This record gives sequence, structure tokens and C-alpha cells, in this order.
Amino acid sequence: MAISEKKPSVKLTVGAQYICFNTMDANNDWTDTFEKDVIKLPTVTQVQVTDNSDSYDSYASGAIYDSDTEIQSKDIQETNLAFSDTLLAKMRGDVVDGGVIVEGKLGTVRPYFAYGFVVQKKNGELDLRWYPKCKLVENSDSTATSEESHSDQTDDITIRAYRMSDDKGIAVRVNTGETGYDTVTEEAFFAAPLTTMDAAKALKGNA
Repeated sequence: MAISEKKPSVKLTVGAQYICFNTMDANNDWTDTFEKDVIKLPTVTQVQVTDNSDSYDSYASGAIYDSDTEIQSKDIQETNLAFSDTLLAKMRGDVVDGGVIVEGKLGTVRPYFAYGFVVQKKNGELDLRWYPKCKLVENSDSTATSEESHSDQTDDITIRAYRMSDDKGIAVRVNTGETGYDTVTEEAFFAAPLTTMDAAKALKGNA
């Protein structure tokens, strides 16, 4: 049996983030259609993705017969140097009319949206990610006084990414370092949310 050695490239930086709101149905449930406009925000300073999983052991004859871990959702915690107030309000389900925001109104529903971001590798590869079924979980809003020495004031946001359906996953990703995908661009990948493997594979032929 042959041994093949791989040397993956290290991460260089997190790139821009992308948001596209879902066209929910009459019951405010997620659908596989989205608004036409994708919003790009080059404001991310840090992203951390954590699995929310359920592990179990099945016992028979006094021993473990089977075990498995199922990922239920993913929490995406991000830190932003800046973030649009009206966009954040829309993610919260607040009432937005131009520059006016009414927070905490009873009966409002937090909308589903697709969330994506890009990880840039040292060798130039891109790890492109879409999470098509997301909701805002929480956000921080703090401001400090300015001082003589510069200090960035950041906002923290937590987004939860859900499984689209029983036969679909939570995220659709493309790594441009893999054979045949080196011509896939960030612009093409984030032109619209991707919900299937076939849609991601089609980018290879259209790049």
C-alpha cells in the first residue's frame, strides 16, 4: 500500500462575508429561493464555527453495539470591525423603514438568510462557504470612548446555521485547491446562495 504525503496550506486570513435573505413562505418557513441581492461586507476580523452535535451509544449484550455523532446545527461566531445597523435590524426581525428602526415589536419574526464567508490560504487557495439556512442568535452592541491610542471597537454576532432538510446538509463549500476547481472565483461562488452539491459542481464548468 502506497503512502502519499499532503502538505495543506495554512490559513492566511478571513475574507469578506456575504448575506442573502431567504424568501420565506406564508408560515415563515425556509424555502430554497432567495432575494436577488447578495450583500457583501468586508468587515470581518474573526470567525469561529462550532458544531452543535448529538452523540449516542447503542448497547446490546452488555457492550456498545453502535455509536454515532449527528451534527444538528452550527454556530458561527464572528467579530466585525463595523456592521450596518439597518442590516442587523433586518436580521433581528425589527421594523425597518429607511433610516428608522423600531426594535422589539411584538409579533415580529426573525428571518432566515444565507450566510457565507471566504477563508484565504497562504498559497492562494480559497475555502468558499455558503450556509443557506441561518438565523441570527445574538449580537453585542457596545461603544467605548475614544482615547489617545487607537483601539478598534468591534461588534460580535452569533449566527446559527441549520440543516436545510433531511436529505440536504448544513453548508455547501468549494475549495479552489482541489483538481478542477482552481478557476472558481469568489465572485462566481457568492453570486447567489448554493443549496446543493450539483449547483456547486456546476461552477466548475462555468468558471
